Amino acid sequence: MKIYEYQAKEIFKKNGIPVPINQLTENGLDAERATENINKSVVLKSQVLVGGRGKLGGIKFADNPYDAHKRTDELLKLKIKGEQVDKILVEEKLDIESEFYLSVIMDRSVRKPLIIASTEGGVDIEEIARETPEKLVKYYVNSLEEFLPYQARDIAIEIGVPKHLISKTGIIIWNLFNLFQKYDATIAEINPLALTPQGLIAADAKLDIDDDALYRQSELMNKGSVKKDEFAYVELDGDIAVIGNGAGLTLSGMDMLKLYRGEAATFLDIGGGASKENIARALDIVISNPKVKVVFLNVLGGITRADDVANGVISVLKRAERKVPLVIRLTGTNEEEGQRILNESGISFETSMEAAASKAVELSSKL
Repeated sequence: MKIYEYQAKEIFKKNGIPVPINQLTENGLDAERATENINKSVVLKSQVLVGGRGKLGGIKFADNPYDAHKRTDELLKLKIKGEQVDKILVEEKLDIESEFYLSVIMDRSVRKPLIIASTEGGVDIEEIARETPEKLVKYYVNSLEEFLPYQARDIAIEIGVPKHLISKTGIIIWNLFNLFQKYDATIAEINPLALTPQGLIAADAKLDIDDDALYRQSELMNKGSVKKDEFAYVELDGDIAVIGNGAGLTLSGMDMLKLYRGEAATFLDIGGGASKENIARALDIVISNPKVKVVFLNVLGGITRADDVANGVISVLKRAERKVPLVIRLTGTNEEEGQRILNESGISFETSMEAAASKAVELSSKL
């Protein structure tokens, strides 16, 4: 379950983690008033449940109320990875001296919570792990024992924070871990934890809740704060987006790409009963990923109907601003109707996964 940044920051603040002064808005006039109230330069942050919004124009800055009004109107016209922006968090612009990274995740391979910390904040954690792994500290917490403040301070010392910040950083690490447990989270992340003249502040906040524990989170449920993940979606290092209806079929498509020396840019499972709207949303998400050169849509119609897939594809291609080659493998329920719809729209398709994967790799190699 994902919750929005503004909701995560409410929870962080409630649990002893400092956050910037902010106000949620839904139109330019409210953003103008919020900027007047904050009385300094602001950051305007699109509230969406997908990553990478900054790179896609979903964050803007404003020095005065008029600019905030104008920029908010611009943001509210955006779709970010297929998600329409309808809320903006107006937040004080921090005077950042340095940045740290903190997160708590559940490492299911060892069945323990894992605290990850680094003095390199504000960038993708994958980039840190790849380029400067020595700056990344990992600390497993024994679930059968209490996590104590001194252990949090040890983590702060290990990542090399200045001496005068060890205690304060330790408190934030301790609070973040306790929050992670209290809210049955799968991830609690601060990136970056900003050092400012006013002290340490969580400039960004991410909190995802375990689906199976939602019944215990009445506070979040009563606020309507949570939203089930629509798709299983993972971004990878390749350039061919893979969409399938079912995790096994999606993985099979990725394996087939590998066989033909291609590399997947995404894993996106639309599930077994995807509608026309879900197909369109999935395509919007992967097309908006700038790394994607080709989309490989691998559908074996069972509950999912081939004609719904075809109609979803056409609706996206008609309005997509970014043109990305699409390779479709389409068979199963209503396949004749789905294939007819694609034919009439001039969209080619394959009935063999092998042929479709080979074609996707061939196209990507030419781009």
